[in-house]
Amino acid sequence: MAVLVALAAALFYAVASVLQQWEAERQPSERELRPSLLARLAVRPKWLAGLVFDIAGYVAQWIALSNGSLVLVQPLLVVGLLFALPIKARVSPYRMQGWDWSGAVITTVGLAVFLTVSHPAAGNSNVRPFTWSVLLAGTVCLSAVLVVAGVGSSPRWKALSYGTAAGVIYGACAALTKACAHLLSLGVVRLFETWQPYVLATAGIAGMVLAQSAFQAGPLDASLPSLSAADPVVSVLIGAIAFGEGIRTGIVPSTLEALALVVMVVGIFMLAHTEAVNAVQARDRAVSPQEVT
Repeated sequence: MAVLVALAAALFYAVASVLQQWEAERQPSERELRPSLLARLAVRPKWLAGLVFDIAGYVAQWIALSNGSLVLVQPLLVVGLLFALPIKARVSPYRMQGWDWSGAVITTVGLAVFLTVSHPAAGNSNVRPFTWSVLLAGTVCLSAVLVVAGVGSSPRWKALSYGTAAGVIYGACAALTKACAHLLSLGVVRLFETWQPYVLATAGIAGMVLAQSAFQAGPLDASLPSLSAADPVVSVLIGAIAFGEGIRTGIVPSTLEALALVVMVVGIFMLAHTEAVNAVQARDRAVSPQEVT
């Protein structure tokens, strides 16, 4: 069940990304990294439609994490990229060719090898307070470094940096979501007596601001791959270290798992730079980013 629901979440998130990026890239650059960017986008019909798909994706992700481990569910969300970029390309007269799909094949192979070799098992939902402190502090510091690296840089590098920062935060949000799902199973009162849902809401807003700023800053082939790659890598590390979700260890399995993740990330960036997608980005850039006021 966790696998099927995670794949559904990936599809919902893919549609949301395409719709939201279409609107975000047309917003003025001075709005980046500001909550006011969300306020401007909140009155745009396509962005609101994307938000509906985002919510549907999050509900599906919650259900998947309630029934499966972070190490299993989060890498499956990478499949969303296999949906998002072809959908983006589909709106143009260009079509993805056989070579264009090589990135999709490589990504799928990397994902399949990782899940087969790691054979993820359920862990413990009760994470110690000290572990949470280290986890959240590390998330904030790494995201801050990425944002600073992106400020004032080229549009493509800015989109990549902000997208990676959003992926890091979303990886932490996945861990908080799993914790909240466990607390909810103990009762609604128990959930809202703890700090996790409030930190999750704050982190979710921060992640959304970063993601929309990444979509605004540059093309989808720079922002979405970095976001899609960072999220599962961070989630796998959190799942294995903080939640104790069992994955096979040893020289051979650990090496294969690391290589599979590398292959998956390479495939993600290959898929994002197909000729069809680049053609769509060139067409979109021909539209003035100031046309939406």
